[in-house]
This record gives sequence, C-alpha cells and structure tokens, in this order.
Amino acid sequence: MKVQYLPSIQKRGKFMRYDTAVILKRYFLCERALVIGQAGWLSGIPYFDIKMKLPKMMWEDAMTANELRNRVYELRFPSRMLEIGDDQALVDLIHQSFNAPNPLAFVMSLSRVFKPVLKQAYKDYLEMADVIGDGPTHRFLELAIREKEDQIQTLEKYILQYLEKEDHQNIGTALQWVKELQNKLDQIGGIGIENCKGTAVDLSDKVFSPTEVPKRDNRFIPVRFYWPDIVDESFPYGEGVKLQLRSAISHLNEIWAVENAGFILYEFAEDLGWDFIYDAARWVYDESRHCTMGYERLKQWGFEENELPLGTYIFESCKGKDPVYRLGMLFYFESKNIGKKPERVKSFAEFNDQVSQHDMDFDWADETIHTSYGKRWLSAILEKRGLNPKDYQKIKDECDRLVEGVISSVTKEEVQQITHITENMIKKAEHFAAAYEGKY
Repeated sequence: MKVQYLPSIQKRGKFMRYDTAVILKRYFLCERALVIGQAGWLSGIPYFDIKMKLPKMMWEDAMTANELRNRVYELRFPSRMLEIGDDQALVDLIHQSFNAPNPLAFVMSLSRVFKPVLKQAYKDYLEMADVIGDGPTHRFLELAIREKEDQIQTLEKYILQYLEKEDHQNIGTALQWVKELQNKLDQIGGIGIENCKGTAVDLSDKVFSPTEVPKRDNRFIPVRFYWPDIVDESFPYGEGVKLQLRSAISHLNEIWAVENAGFILYEFAEDLGWDFIYDAARWVYDESRHCTMGYERLKQWGFEENELPLGTYIFESCKGKDPVYRLGMLFYFESKNIGKKPERVKSFAEFNDQVSQHDMDFDWADETIHTSYGKRWLSAILEKRGLNPKDYQKIKDECDRLVEGVISSVTKEEVQQITHITENMIKKAEHFAAAYEGKY
C-alpha cells in the first residue's frame, strides 16, 4: 500500500532550528566585535558630537547582541557553546578594522561598511525566516534594523560636518581605508546568510590599543584641570549660580568617564567575557548621558563651546598603568561622589532649577548601578589574576594616589588659566541670571 503525504507548499520551513542558530551566532559575533571596537576608539576620537553619540550606538548594538546570544542558546539547548568556527575570517576582519589610520577612517568604516552590511543582513534574514517558528528573532531584529538606520544617518550627518574641517590628506586616507575594508569584506562573502569563505587578509601591520592621551575637539578649551577647586583649596565650591555652573561643568567633564569606561571594555573584554561587555556598554552609555546633561545645561545658559574647559587629569592619571586601575578609577569616583548627589538635588530644588535637579537625580540612580558594576568586575578581575577578590580597596587607594600625583604636578600657569576661564564663566552666568530675573 502506497503511503500518502500532505504537500508542504509553504516557504516558511526553509531554516531549521540549527540553521537559524548558525546564522544568528554569526550576527552576534559581529555585533560583539563592533561593540569592542567602538569602545576602544572612544578616547581616540576628537569629534565631541560623535564621542557622545557613539556610546548610545554601542549600547544598542550590545542589546541586539545579547538578544542574538540568548536566542542562539535557546535554539541550541541544552548546549551553551558559542564557538567562532567558520566565521573566524569575518571576526578577524572586524578586529583588523580597529587599526584604522585615523579617527575619521574608523567612524566611516562604521557608517559606510559594517552598520549598513549588518542592517541589510538582518533585512535579508527576516525576509526568509519564519515569523511563526522564529517569532522572537523577528521582534528584536526589526528593532535592530531601525536602530542601525538611525545610527548610519546620525554618523553621516556628523561626518559631513567634520569633512568640511578635516585635513584633505586625512580625508583621502579615510576614504581609501573604507574602500579597502569593503573589498576585503566582499572577498570573504560579507555578512549574510551564508558562511564566510577564505581567510581575512591583513589590512595593517600595527596592533591597535586605545589611546592613553584622550583626543579633544578643538571647539573647546583643552585643559588638564577643569575647575580651580581641583587644584586650589582656597577656591570655594560655591553656592547659587556658582554651584549650578560647577555641577554642569562636572557633568560635562564626565567625558573622561566615557572614555575610561570604553577603555576598560576594550581591555577586559576577553578576560571577563560577555556579561562584562554588556554591563560596560551600559556604563559607557550612562556616562555619555551625564556628559551631555552638563553640555545641554551650559548651552541653555548661553555658553559656547570655546568658553568651556574639557579636562583630562583623571583619565591621564592612569597613563602607562595596569588597566585594572582604570576600572578602579571609575569605581573610586562613583563611590566617592554618590553621597553628594541627593544634597545637590535639594539645593537645585531650592533654586527652582528643575533641569539641574532632574539631571542630578537621574545621575544618582545611574551611579548606584555603576557602583555595583565596579565592585563586581573589579573583584572578578582580581580573582581571575589569583588575588583576593575582596581586596579592591587597595586598588581604590592606589587610584587616589595616582590622581593626587597628577594634581600635585599642576603649574602656576594652569591655575591661572582655569581660574581665568572660571571667573569669565561666573561673570557671564551672573549677568544671564540678573537679566532673567529682571524679566520675571
């Protein structure tokens, strides 16, 4: 007797569970590598706008990567293996892209190569994947496509602005780098449904490492110490307008924390693994929001970039040191200053400064999270090195010594410079406050 079968005429049966896991694993590996690269380049990017926008992008990428990773584990249950395998050439190429010859080349490699290719890969996948069987993937990849599109548009907007100011040689070098990168990506089959082919060819013989002297946008005033009270005990922290200014400048100068959090993400990514990368990406993003808070308040009060000091002393205090001290430095300052935030919130409420009050309130919430990050991951790296995981206080103490060492190196000229900058800011702010009061 002939066995009968019902026809299978729907296209949605194309990818089985394991096939899907292989493809999504490839996407995870790409997102993971790009998060690490974006973090590592933060201190080396001078463009302020991009330095503030990139953290949000890498946090979004980390969120997408986390969803991809979890979905792969669901589809491969009970296996928890996530090997690189046939995607090695692709991962190697992304890591080689970190060796971009200048900041513009790196940023353009994101907006013109990797982010567009990933966006298209996600689109192609969703056109073929089953919305029923693989419904969870559809939800987060549809979001990822929208985020990638927004990221590309944002980066390109700022790239076009900076192209007008950039040296022609740097522009030519960047364009050539992007062209070579795209050619290499095409040679190994791009990022898509199919496995990579061949091996990645070296783009550069240099080994990338994050810069320990942070790059600054020349629209701002480059300084080591961004307010006189850091180096001059006789200069008061201030009340009223002075407190509002001091708080905003402090927020703006959390740019060091953006760069430092990116630095440690890059340095400890392999040692501490994905959970650390995921937390650190959020840490970077939060610090960029704090920096932007200060910038937006200062702009609202009428300040231009060329009146605002951007300091480097905390970031540079770890120059040449074990990266564990950079992790400790973030932990040190988060735990040191967190208790002052509620007091500032109350003060700003008394001034009827709702924006400063709002920003400090959210800052406090973020820093409670960051304190737990610092304790968790500093303990983890100490344990991994065979040391007492509870011995992080020694790291914090050394961070204190490192910062004091830089402060003690201040010159008379630096004190005069930052005092002059600050007095001009205070004078302008008081004039603005008086004019505002006269209107109401």
